[in-house]
Amino acid sequence: MDRRKLIQYLLLNIFVSASVTGTILFWYDRNYRAANLPSVQQAAPVISSDSSNTPSTELQTDIPVKISSVVGAGTFTSEIVVVKFEGEGQLDLTSWQLKDETGNTFTFPKLTLYPNGAVQIHTTTGTDTVIDLYWGIGDAVWSSGENARLFDSQGNLRAVYRVP
Repeated sequence: MDRRKLIQYLLLNIFVSASVTGTILFWYDRNYRAANLPSVQQAAPVISSDSSNTPSTELQTDIPVKISSVVGAGTFTSEIVVVKFEGEGQLDLTSWQLKDETGNTFTFPKLTLYPNGAVQIHTTTGTDTVIDLYWGIGDAVWSSGENARLFDSQGNLRAVYRVP
């Protein structure tokens, strides 16, 4: 085999290998990246979100809770929002709301997050567990560039995440 054919063969091999690796990583990111989250348990309410009675549309950061990712945006069967609590003690998410920019709203059932605990909110239907909640909407909710917003039970804005 001459050198020219060998180089073409090697370049083709590199291209095919890079394409396959990229495809596998893309598929993994869309389907399984958020699957290995810290443990979450349901329990009695412990933390009340805020002592004021007037809701705030400004981001409040006194409770260390965040939307850590939105996975599978635009793909109904894969859409997952991950909410994580990074504080001490416990955080009662009962009646908190996750909203998109078009008015779709998910209201949390009775659920408590513990330090470094997280919960996944799936757009599809399913049976709620301590780490997976199901919205049950019939279509994809999230789109690239929009903001996912998390509100406490008094209507105060607690976290914002821009969907990539």
